[in-house]
Amino acid sequence: MKNIMLLLGFLVINLQGQSPKTFKLQPLKLQLQTAQKLAQLPLKCIDREYPNKPGQVLNNKNELKTPAELHPVFYGCFDWHSAVHGHWSLVKLIKKFPQLRQADCIKKLLEKRITPEKIKQELAYFDLKNNQNFERTYGWAWLLKLSEELHTWNEPLARKLENNLKPLSQTIARKMTQYLKKLQYPIRVGTHGNTAFAMAFAYDYARAAQDSLLLKTIEKRSRDFFYNDQNCPLTWEPSGHDFLSPCLEEVDLMRRILPRSEFLKWINKFIPQLAHNNFNMTPGIVSDRKDGHLVHLDGLNFSRAWVFFGLAKQYPRFKHLISLGNRHIQHSLPYLTNDSYEGGHWLGSFAIYALTR
Repeated sequence: MKNIMLLLGFLVINLQGQSPKTFKLQPLKLQLQTAQKLAQLPLKCIDREYPNKPGQVLNNKNELKTPAELHPVFYGCFDWHSAVHGHWSLVKLIKKFPQLRQADCIKKLLEKRITPEKIKQELAYFDLKNNQNFERTYGWAWLLKLSEELHTWNEPLARKLENNLKPLSQTIARKMTQYLKKLQYPIRVGTHGNTAFAMAFAYDYARAAQDSLLLKTIEKRSRDFFYNDQNCPLTWEPSGHDFLSPCLEEVDLMRRILPRSEFLKWINKFIPQLAHNNFNMTPGIVSDRKDGHLVHLDGLNFSRAWVFFGLAKQYPRFKHLISLGNRHIQHSLPYLTNDSYEGGHWLGSFAIYALTR
């Protein structure tokens, strides 16, 4: 209860001096005190090897190894992709808040983990028979987001880490390009396989890293997959285990891809109700935060918020969505630092991304 009240207090601090009307038009932003709380989530799990969900295809008994043996960098936080976006969280936090209390500890940890030798071993895993598509595409997207965050961080340590990570990030970028070229139909789910989510994160990386092949592939396949979509059934959302909105993730991608006039025509056909000032969505309700699947809905609240914020920032006509994004964040944020491991090992990353949009 103490942690819940502290987080609520930090939200109030963020809003001091703002009238209710002003607040509705300002996205909630990450404050130092909250950042220090959220940093504890990946720090608590990044070296925690068990419980672990490896997701490995075994070709013989010799491949049965511990998570740390298989993945010397990304072995903690229950699974590979959560370990990856746990690393992203730490980079994002010390990049935004150099004065973070845990900054020195985080820098030492990152330097110890993201080394050429350990990345080489991570890379070798993707050469194993039947594991070339390991973590496709959710884990791939977060790995590219980590690389992008390092690339855009003006710090000597970031250059070192980015260069150490580069063999893996470039391999993942190539795999993403090849996969998107052969993917016949997009995957429209609210969980890890969502194609639009992966493409949006990969697009940001491709722009930052100037990967023209990946960039052009995403631009083309976005149109192939989504350009003719109309009347997305928002009333069907959410499903019970969603942490992404299939409809809104598509919006988040297409606002990046399409020119202004083209995008506005597209979204008017795809989700016309988003433009209405009284548009509303009820935040996802979690009935049991110790259930690893049901707690996904807290993640949905954060991912909806980042879509609303990104859309409103790029297109002010959608600024009414900011208050809705705030409401989604407020619904789930107070529970994070008091959460069980089922949510605590990954939800902080979603909260950080939403609060730094």
